[in-house]
Amino acid sequence: MRQRARVLALAFAAAAATAVAAAPAQAAPGDTLNVCASTLTPTGWVDTQWWTTGTCPGSSPNSKQIKQLTGLPVGTQVNACASTYPPAGWTIRQTYWSGSCQYSPVPSLSPNAWLLVRTS
Repeated sequence: MRQRARVLALAFAAAAATAVAAAPAQAAPGDTLNVCASTLTPTGWVDTQWWTTGTCPGSSPNSKQIKQLTGLPVGTQVNACASTYPPAGWTIRQTYWSGSCQYSPVPSLSPNAWLLVRTS
């Protein structure tokens, strides 16, 4: 009985982890998601904010917000951190420094954010 409970618990945990990993693919254009910094930003998404939280492992900063850009109309403007490349069809209009985009534990005032524009 105890073995069966353990197997069921592991199966449930695996299913939950799969559901969380699949969440970005089901997002609508413009949706945001908060994830741990160790999570790779999916294709078509950009990082929009970085911070430190107790729920994610690792050093500071260890959390980020990502935004789904796929499907947004031409002409849309989005502020994004320079920690990921812009998706295809998006152009960097402006580069600047943002306190929300400090994705390194080493302080810097170098430009770390972009104003992106959907061009195609």
